Amino acid sequence: MGDRPSGLLVPLTTPFDSATGDVAPVHLRNNVRTLLDQGVDGLVACGSTGEASLLDDEEYRSIVSWLRDIVPTDRWLMVGAGRESTRATIAACHVAADEGGDAVLVRAPAYYAPAMTPQALEQHFMRVADGSPLPVFLYNMPKYTHVSFTEAMLASLSGHSNIWGMKDSSGDLKNFAAYRDTVPDWTLFMGSGALFYAALELGAAGAIAATGCFAAALTCEVGSAFAAGDRRRAGTAQEKVAPLHRDIVGGLGIAGVKAAIDAVGLAGGPVRSPLCDLNERDRTKVVGLLREAGLSAN
Repeated sequence: MGDRPSGLLVPLTTPFDSATGDVAPVHLRNNVRTLLDQGVDGLVACGSTGEASLLDDEEYRSIVSWLRDIVPTDRWLMVGAGRESTRATIAACHVAADEGGDAVLVRAPAYYAPAMTPQALEQHFMRVADGSPLPVFLYNMPKYTHVSFTEAMLASLSGHSNIWGMKDSSGDLKNFAAYRDTVPDWTLFMGSGALFYAALELGAAGAIAATGCFAAALTCEVGSAFAAGDRRRAGTAQEKVAPLHRDIVGGLGIAGVKAAIDAVGLAGGPVRSPLCDLNERDRTKVVGLLREAGLSAN
């Protein structure tokens, strides 16, 4: 494992037992072993793709522990630790550290979104960084939080030694470029598989992309080919990844990602209520998209 994470980190889904609804650790571990074999540089547990807001505290702790048992020390294990209060967020960071995480990914509090001014967010993230035993990566996800990070806020946070970087899932390359210019020393990850190549051109360290859950080798190829200087191969891989992000991750959400995982022979399984699983028409659509990208799908 390098001094800082880079490359493709896969934001894991959380498999649930179809009969009991409990987290299914055997399926989780089997999925992860396959992803590691396909060359991913790291994993993100209990993030938005992992249905983190639908997990209880004991499930959260157990998932990190189960993963640490099988994730080798040369791969990053980042853990989602965003909560609604600063106090609870810091507590989640400590749990992640206790169970073997390498870093935490922290979203903005969302319930009181109108009150989350840049000043409030700055204070929150400063306190989290002060209290976290692990390096902190901020998570800009306005689609879910309805809160967007400003350049001024990031500039104010840039001097904190325990804030190492950020994942930007705004889907806006102009935003990403502005963030890159504002915090040039941070490690920035693109949160959209469709924009992986473009973000690398802008100086991204890598991507935290849900396409990696079901198309890990293909998504990895964007980054590895780019790093090797083979822009044509990277671009060809990106052309295949882009519709998978647009139509499955973006268009069908977590249920779509889980259906795609099922279709490539891994354990996707059901989403947790109140989310809803895909209908058969959309499952057929997912299989078609995977085949168009050259992936074997059931």
